[in-house]
This record gives sequence, structure tokens and C-alpha cells, in this order.
Amino acid sequence: MAHMVKCVKLGREAEGLDEAPFDSPLGQRIYENVSKQAWADWQNHMKMLLNEYRLQPWKKEHQDFIVQQMEQYFFGQGGQAPEGYKPQ
Repeated sequence: MAHMVKCVKLGREAEGLDEAPFDSPLGQRIYENVSKQAWADWQNHMKMLLNEYRLQPWKKEHQDFIVQQMEQYFFGQGGQAPEGYKPQ
């Protein structure tokens, strides 16, 4: 049986992730509260952030920025696109 969650992003019950995305309290919180669909949406949002801000994921400060944005995306005011961003 699939792992079901009350998704904080979708606002409804949906299939959850198969496992925590990383080994941390935030990873566990995501596992318990984020659906597969919302996680896929986050991954697309994260790609946009990486490209628009020209982030280098191997740099600690860029990793910290992504984690901050992830927390906002799921548990805060939502993810914001960079100022002036226009989807193609």
C-alpha cells in the first residue's frame, strides 16, 4: 500500500514519497507532509532557481540557499521566482 500524506502544498491527501529525500529532520518532515506530486513540482522550481541564480550546488552557501528556499516552498510563504523571471 502506498504511503499517503496530507500534502502541505496540495492541501489534500495524496501519495507520499517512498522515503525521506535526505537524512535530516527536514527530510523527515518532508517525508511526512509532502506528496510525490509536490516533490516533483519542487524539483522543477529548484531547477529554475539553480539556473536563474546561477547556483553551484557544490558550494555550501548555495546549498544553504536551496534548503532555505525548500523550507519556504513547503512550509512557509511558498517559493518565489527571482525578480524579473519570465517562464519560457
